[in-house]
Amino acid sequence: MARTNNKAPSRRAAMRTVLAAVGLAALGYSTLGHSGKLPEVVTVWKTPNCGCCKDWVIHLRKKGFDVVTMDVSDTAPVRQKLGLPAKFGSCHTAQVGGYVLEGHVPAQDVKRLLREKPVAIGLAVPGMPMGSPGMEMQDDMLGVRDAFDVVLVNADGSSRIFQSYPAKAATKSRIQS
Repeated sequence: MARTNNKAPSRRAAMRTVLAAVGLAALGYSTLGHSGKLPEVVTVWKTPNCGCCKDWVIHLRKKGFDVVTMDVSDTAPVRQKLGLPAKFGSCHTAQVGGYVLEGHVPAQDVKRLLREKPVAIGLAVPGMPMGSPGMEMQDDMLGVRDAFDVVLVNADGSSRIFQSYPAKAATKSRIQS
């Protein structure tokens, strides 16, 4: 269900997201499972050839999010328009529930953000930490992860740690197999 567009965020993109949510609501609660809640629609701006961005989108979909992708040549103008300071930049930018998501934010942290509803711009994982969602390693490096923090970005541009993830090293069994 990936939809792709080559435009920066606009009223048209926002309207599409709203209309998608309204369309799901029109299906009625019986088709939405036991919770009666609509899936959250995440709009992701990414460059067209970035594999880790595609993998992060897959991660979100597997965790129950409806994802709309928008291919752009550069995500920096999107971040700027959404009000996220450049120092938090990564390879893709997203928006969900009025919050900005930057980089490889785990779906569980997005769900927590939407549940707790803090007063903030959103969440960011600056850089591209190895082993974060969408940056998983293969073969001998399977399961290896750099330590990384998910930061909550406040309206004034300051941030605080929202969730920390420790590093995971390769084990002998992974290396020898």
